[in-house]
Amino acid sequence: MMIKEANRAASTRIGRVMIIVGAVGALLAAICCTTPLLAVLLGVVGLTAWLAKADYVLIPALVLCLGLVGFGLYRKGLRKRQEEK
Repeated sequence: MMIKEANRAASTRIGRVMIIVGAVGALLAAICCTTPLLAVLLGVVGLTAWLAKADYVLIPALVLCLGLVGFGLYRKGLRKRQEEK
């Protein structure tokens, strides 16, 4: 019985961490997707070449992080339905 409670607590923590990490990652990727503004700002100081391949990393990172948020919320919903039974 104590093992089930420990597993449930660990599952709750993992789900919460996945949601937080996914949300933070998605937020960071969304902020970084403002590459036109960054290109202008970094162009002023001569660092525009740094952004040449940024979109190849940022868009997949945004999709991955949003997927983590969705998966975490899905697991949270499953856990609530199992507790109701």
